[in-house]
Amino acid sequence: MPVTNFALISHDHGDNIVAWRHGQRISVRQFLADVRQLAAALPAGGHMLNACSDRYHFTVGLGAALLTRKVSLLPPTHTPEMICQLQALAPDVFCLADAPHAIDLPGFVYHDAFTRGPADADADEACEIPLIPGNQPVADVFTSGSTGLPQPHRKTWGSLVHSARAEALRLGVDLNLDQKKRRPYSIVGTVPPQHMFGFESTVLLALQSGAALQAGQPFYPADIVSALQAVPRPRLLVTTPVHLRVLLSSGISLPALDLVLSATAPMPPALAQSCEAQFSAPLFEIYGSTETGQIASRRSAQTDQWELFPLVTLTPHDERMWACGGHVEQVMPMNDVLESIDNHRFFLHGRLSDLINIAGKRNSLDYLNHQLLSIEGVQDGAFFMPDDSDHEAVVRLMAFVVAPGMSTATLQAALKKRIDTTFLPRPLVLLDALPRNSTGKLPREALRALAESQRAPACPKGGPDAG
Repeated sequence: MPVTNFALISHDHGDNIVAWRHGQRISVRQFLADVRQLAAALPAGGHMLNACSDRYHFTVGLGAALLTRKVSLLPPTHTPEMICQLQALAPDVFCLADAPHAIDLPGFVYHDAFTRGPADADADEACEIPLIPGNQPVADVFTSGSTGLPQPHRKTWGSLVHSARAEALRLGVDLNLDQKKRRPYSIVGTVPPQHMFGFESTVLLALQSGAALQAGQPFYPADIVSALQAVPRPRLLVTTPVHLRVLLSSGISLPALDLVLSATAPMPPALAQSCEAQFSAPLFEIYGSTETGQIASRRSAQTDQWELFPLVTLTPHDERMWACGGHVEQVMPMNDVLESIDNHRFFLHGRLSDLINIAGKRNSLDYLNHQLLSIEGVQDGAFFMPDDSDHEAVVRLMAFVVAPGMSTATLQAALKKRIDTTFLPRPLVLLDALPRNSTGKLPREALRALAESQRAPACPKGGPDAG
């Protein structure tokens, strides 16, 4: 069976804008010249940890890896344990970085490829866009570790292209379908390009829809606003519920937006409605996993039903749903509780690992978190159920909450009106902030560490009054 080739980018002219960096536009012609120059300078290893923090540098690194048939490794963290896991997976791995770092791997500095000057982008030459085989391995993307040890999942160029094009079609941002009627979208992302959501929706979506990515990774509200103001409309903000909640409550004057895209955690309907009201722009939520990539979306302010991407199907088997079709190349089990409505729509009821049973009563951590975050004055919060092995005889549900000016008694009383008393947290711990990662997720190990810090010190032998 012949292999299908797919273009590195869908932009049809060398003068099209593919990126914005420090207020400067970067053309397709310049991008391709940068890709080729970096590709010629990269080390010989077949696996590359792309640790570039600048989104444009990351994208150039991705293109260079594609041209030299290197697999990009995209782990969720760069801890010593994670780096050891990468070396075991790929002994020839080296690190591409654009800033000082302490990663214990053979390294290559992005800027070293351009020490003799910028890449030569001759405006008089034809702009030849590389074609990449659809079956070429592109990246090993790792799960977040929120439910255990991060696991790698390999992606091919064909599956990633089909995924990005399906997303562009669903969001209505594909310039290739409507070149005469509007300008390309400018994509600003608060999520890192190394994460599956950021990879798909800020890098691949830009490359495969004719859009232009913004090179930064703004985090604080003022930085997000500045990044949006630095690019032309129409503007797409790719973000998470955590970033969005802080942005909307900051009191900063917000620039005009044309579309908001969220993922990595369930979007509370009230937050989605507030976002649409303040920006006068639709908010879409993406559903998927590292294993499958994005497979569904919904307009969160209007419905709680998810709509599958074209050709993707869900099939029940062994008490769980399995996804396949479209860009999902292999049948993959879903780690969430999904309820089919019909062949195209479903409800999401939380993660399988979130289901808990206390005194014969069942609930999900996702539902409990939703009720907690719906309390007025709560800025952030999460329930945590320790493993049976974490504690002695009785495993108690805990909650960690950011709610300035509120007491634990007030919060417990508010929760008691919303949930069964069986699931009231003991203890409920007030914090200044939760240890979320750059995508807004709370790894289970971080929650376990918080739980361990709340344990009372063991009493001396004989009890507290001994001696």
